Amino acid sequence: MNTRPSPLSHPQARRRLNASGWLTVLLLALAGLYLAIGGGWLVMIGGTPYYVIAGILMLIVAWCFWRARVLSLWLYVLLLLCTLIWAIAEAGFDFWALAPRLDVLVIVGIWLLFPFVRRSFVASARTAGFALAATLVLCGIALVYAAFNDPQQIDGTVTRATTEPAGSGDSHTGPTHRPGDWLAYGNSQGGTRYSPLAQITDKNAKNLHEAWSFRTGDMKGPNDPVEITDEVTPIAVDGTLFFCTPHQNAIAVDGATGREKWRFDPKLQPDPSFQHVTCRGVSWHETPEGSASRRAGSTAALPACSRRVVLPVNDGRLFELDADTGKPCAAFADHGVLDLQHLQPVKTPGQYEPTSPPVVTAKVIVVAGAVTDNYGTREPSGVIRGFDVETGKLLWAFDPGARDPNAIPDDQHAFTQNSPNSWAPAAYNPQLDLVYLPMGVSTPDIWGGHRTPDQERYASGLLALNATTGKLDWFYQTVHHDLWDMDLPAQPTIADITDQMGNTVPAIYAPAKTGNIFVLDRRTGKPIVPAPERPVPQGAAKGDRLSPTQPFSQLTFRPQKNLTGADMWGATMFDQLICRVMFHRLRYEGPFTPPSEQGTLVFPGNLGMFEWGGLAIDTDRRLAIANPIALPFVSQLVPRGPGNPVSPPQAGQAGTGTEVGIQPQYGVPFGVELNPFLSPLGLPCKQPAWGYVAALDLDTNKVVWKKRIGTTRDASPIPIPFKMGMPMLGGPVTTAGHVFFIAATADNYLRAFSTDTGEALWQARLPAGGQATPMTYEANGKQYVLIAAGGHGSFRTKLGDYVIAYALP
Repeated sequence: MNTRPSPLSHPQARRRLNASGWLTVLLLALAGLYLAIGGGWLVMIGGTPYYVIAGILMLIVAWCFWRARVLSLWLYVLLLLCTLIWAIAEAGFDFWALAPRLDVLVIVGIWLLFPFVRRSFVASARTAGFALAATLVLCGIALVYAAFNDPQQIDGTVTRATTEPAGSGDSHTGPTHRPGDWLAYGNSQGGTRYSPLAQITDKNAKNLHEAWSFRTGDMKGPNDPVEITDEVTPIAVDGTLFFCTPHQNAIAVDGATGREKWRFDPKLQPDPSFQHVTCRGVSWHETPEGSASRRAGSTAALPACSRRVVLPVNDGRLFELDADTGKPCAAFADHGVLDLQHLQPVKTPGQYEPTSPPVVTAKVIVVAGAVTDNYGTREPSGVIRGFDVETGKLLWAFDPGARDPNAIPDDQHAFTQNSPNSWAPAAYNPQLDLVYLPMGVSTPDIWGGHRTPDQERYASGLLALNATTGKLDWFYQTVHHDLWDMDLPAQPTIADITDQMGNTVPAIYAPAKTGNIFVLDRRTGKPIVPAPERPVPQGAAKGDRLSPTQPFSQLTFRPQKNLTGADMWGATMFDQLICRVMFHRLRYEGPFTPPSEQGTLVFPGNLGMFEWGGLAIDTDRRLAIANPIALPFVSQLVPRGPGNPVSPPQAGQAGTGTEVGIQPQYGVPFGVELNPFLSPLGLPCKQPAWGYVAALDLDTNKVVWKKRIGTTRDASPIPIPFKMGMPMLGGPVTTAGHVFFIAATADNYLRAFSTDTGEALWQARLPAGGQATPMTYEANGKQYVLIAAGGHGSFRTKLGDYVIAYALP
């Protein structure tokens, strides 16, 4: 009888499992247990079986390692090789999709190659070690190849040379609009964000340097809400800049030196219930005398308020200020201030907020404003009004929720509660005398069973009104019965394009949160680019209803396929597994999946693929620069119950101070919780990219090039600038120098790119978040590029109070 002990049971074998070996066993066992349990859960709810298989295999590897068997290395080689094949099959050669599927296993594989770890084995592990090393090399080759092969990138070149301008239909094409001015939020009132200046080009942009920096002194205070933001784009007139701060201080500075000329403080008194404290800009108006003086280049003194700055304030006031002194214009309204709360049905401070600069024509100021999202059914009206630009007299009103929108109530009545509102900047076409307003939805946003036909009629679409009379010209609805807050979030852009027959077509471009860009004839509202109705998911929440179809523009950045578990992401395989489980637990059937108590994945998310930054259009070359984002959200309806009352606990209570988290939706059967779809590590659960820049040929409606933009430097605990393509708030500005500028990303940079190829040309580090749209102007014969760097509270970028200008040496 053979009593010789097995080599595997020899006490010497156990002693060879040194400290590093025990650590390896422990980590492998814990990882395997996590993957097996989590992977089993994932399989039960319809996900991939990979994780449970990998977990079981890793547990076997841990056991074999504990038993000091060389088989552990061979099994690990099998696990790594199968994972590589699975990862490429799921993600292709997309580096940021491939990396989290492999990173942990590759790191562990490298650890297993160290001699002090393999010293635990009785038998020789040399052959298995070579096999493991070879498999790791294969993984490395795949990752290196993927790093230089971005399947999401489109490489192309704009070949169209500058042509005779086709025109943009804007209101500043006359002699008072000098090329070096920036007279409105989008330069033109048509919202082009295009400058004919060409001193800075794609050839010399790399030489830009900081010319001056100005600090406003306006920082977040103790009574401010979470969402205090610096989103301002200044205007520039004759070398002087005019802008507003988050608390709506209006400031004028010398464009060449950054020296302050004057400042006006409207004494805004915010509180934490305000949903926003922000100001996107001021507007410009000049009398005929002021305009004539500018045309002549006269330095003679003008009557007071011949040139005016129009300042909206978040508490529902509107000021007109003398552009030369900053003092209120006494002849306007009540000594320079107009009460926009007049005839509002609800006057709770902060629930009606004009946050965008109004359209100003030769005679009329067209004013709209934001209404608190998702608070309740008793909120202010989203009424749009036209006021005399000289006196502040109310000339007309358009109440989008009223049976007769043009009816002006007497002093004993008020405008309609919860009318759809227009919070983003509007556009204006002087030739047609039409103002184009991007419309939102009647709040509450995420449940709409209570909405009347009048409240639905002008919601979530593009509204064209006669600027002089306020009469409806046309309306185009971009979302029917909107339950996703998919309003039009950006200033529409006016441009003339050329059709296939060579005819000039007067168009207006309306970028939507859905990723669609609706291209309409600005005279009639008829689609130029088809936007057919398509069936969408059904199954509304209790008491609500759904539209059976929605319009889908053929010019779009929306996802071309629905998300799947394979699109879920994480920094490692562990948080990626959690994201997959979360994904499969949510209701998701593609765009327009209805809100639910289960929780609905909303993609494109509530933030939108387009936000208030809009498009920048080179009207000479008929080229648009866009910066779409791709960040899913989760909305979950919360039935009424303890802690979730149907009415506010006390009369006159204001909002929550933010647009995310639990929103009350008082007056309807459900509250709602809205959040970005994030992993436990705070990273998006959808794989990158989350942000792009792209160029569109407006004659062909084709994407010429598309590139990722933004790094993780300021958005992760480890400040390494991985270029993943980051979420953005803000837009681009483009110039005749074949260069465009954009900040916007979650890292703190202002960047310059070639409009022809999308090549990165230059970047400047900002001292705070740049969630604003830059602009460019000329002062003393030099072209400057300027950005407000003040950060964004709910975007969690660094707050500041900077306005910074850059120029060539």
